[in-house]
Amino acid sequence: MDILADQSFFRAFHILFGIAWIGLLYYFNFVQGEYVKVATPDAKADVFEKLAPNALWWFRWAALFTFLTGVILIHQITARIGTEIILGLVMGTLMMLNVWGIIWRNQKIVLGMKEGDAAVAGAKAALASRTNTLFSVPMLMYMVYSAHGQVPSNILVHPEWSSLSLYIGLGIILAIEANAIWGKMLPMIASVRGVITSSFVLAVVLKLITDLL
Repeated sequence: MDILADQSFFRAFHILFGIAWIGLLYYFNFVQGEYVKVATPDAKADVFEKLAPNALWWFRWAALFTFLTGVILIHQITARIGTEIILGLVMGTLMMLNVWGIIWRNQKIVLGMKEGDAAVAGAKAALASRTNTLFSVPMLMYMVYSAHGQVPSNILVHPEWSSLSLYIGLGIILAIEANAIWGKMLPMIASVRGVITSSFVLAVVLKLITDLL
């Protein structure tokens, strides 16, 4: 058996790594972040010294291996790639880049592993993390749909493409990512309830765009 051609093998590990990655993303946003806000100084220091570095190690490597196994899967299903899969993989790619390019770089400053302004770094990392949480529901929706959704009988010849919905979807996604890089924390994603609600709203909006346009 050619393991590089075995889609089920890489899909299993893609899902496994993805569970670890998104699970830790939700942990940071919904659990640890909220705890640190109310923790005593000693408890907060203990989190930053012992817990966060370990959790971030698993977080960033789970993100990378989710991406790498995803790249292999995309190569294997090239004939099935359509608008929805492209939007999902763009969000997933941006999320991985946010982990390594923004969150981890700035968290090293927050944790005292690198010199810099901890307050500024913390704000940048928090915004990127909230942005990833915002992307998570629509990204998962499209990735699961690509694997388990209804597949037209002629998709190997005519994948479902819609240039208009693709351009509008990409415009929305890239605008959100631009805010993660150069913008600020918006009220709609600042709270746990807000970012969860916003993520589901974004998923609905993108699905309507790809279904109706």
